[in-house]
Amino acid sequence: MADRFTPYSSLAAYAVQADASRGRLHAEPADTTRSPFQRDRDRIVHSRAFRRLQYKTQVFIFHEGDHFRTRLTHSIEVAQIARSIARRLRLDEDLAEALALAHDLGHPPFGHAGEDALDAAMRTHGGFDHNAQSLKHVTMLERRYAAFDGLNLTWETLEGLAKHNGPVRQPAQYIAEYDFRHSLDLASHASAEAQVAAIADDIAYNNHDLEDGLRARLFTIEEVAALALPGAGLEEAKLAHPGMAVERLAPEMVRRVISRMIQDVVAESQNRIEALAPADADAIRAAARPVVAFSAGMFEANKAVRAFLFERMYRHWRVNRTVGKSRRVVQMLFSLLHGGPQMLPDEWRARAGDAGTPRAARVVCDYIAGMTDRFALEEYKRLTDPSVPG
Repeated sequence: MADRFTPYSSLAAYAVQADASRGRLHAEPADTTRSPFQRDRDRIVHSRAFRRLQYKTQVFIFHEGDHFRTRLTHSIEVAQIARSIARRLRLDEDLAEALALAHDLGHPPFGHAGEDALDAAMRTHGGFDHNAQSLKHVTMLERRYAAFDGLNLTWETLEGLAKHNGPVRQPAQYIAEYDFRHSLDLASHASAEAQVAAIADDIAYNNHDLEDGLRARLFTIEEVAALALPGAGLEEAKLAHPGMAVERLAPEMVRRVISRMIQDVVAESQNRIEALAPADADAIRAAARPVVAFSAGMFEANKAVRAFLFERMYRHWRVNRTVGKSRRVVQMLFSLLHGGPQMLPDEWRARAGDAGTPRAARVVCDYIAGMTDRFALEEYKRLTDPSVPG
């Protein structure tokens, strides 16, 4: 029997090669049945931070409906799209999937409203960045293993998390701290697999927010049809299924748009890869621009969808009310716990130290960032309502 995982033989030369991984910060014996990136994926799926995504807001808070996306379902959908693109480009699907599943681990409760509130609270203490928090979860905050803190993921997965938005010129505090002791080559592009995970996030985010916005009746399908990209998908769905009800037209439209976007990314990326002729994954990292991208036309069409969502969904009065309430919950939690760290659970209290200090601020920030929407609301009641037991 082989003493290590045998890598796939059909990957492109420019793909990240599992048998040439730069390894883990803490050395571990090789797994005989899984590649290093399959092992990373499994550790991510079994982490507490991943399970908590079930009750973390995408746009709608968990109690607003059972059928709206959460951070968990979004991450799973991103992983599915990432695998589809990686397969067509002959990249390592397992690395792309691991990055897709991990990319939102650092999101706090209440989506971007919670992130904005934490960033404001932490302004004098280094700020808050959800990509940095994702890296922090998998390198420090998860405590499942006896030999190390975090999940001890491979260098390639950590690189992809840190560079989710591309090369990092001005790293957030924790990314800079981690890079100092374990360099992630922040100034270069990430691997093609990491670029695939990032663009899959964009594809899933816009399309599924359109579907959720229609379900929530924030806008109509006729309004969506005025946009070139979803409008074309809607026309295809109507031609294929004349007289179909709106409730079924919307997902049919979204399916077609996602397929178009995947096909566009694959075609554009193949052209860029052919022009670059990269000999290996490091040539992808050293390239002057990303190799995984939308065509210019698709970029503009997707930008129009994004602008529509900002105007008609993210700034809708119903969403704004929820955003305002959510920010106040996070602000109050931070204020109370930073000023009174003795109210933290034992493990967190021991780490926080004295009230009002930068150390306490960072620990309180980590504590809140790990909360689900549901737990944050319950903790808010416990801290503010004398009739609720602590």
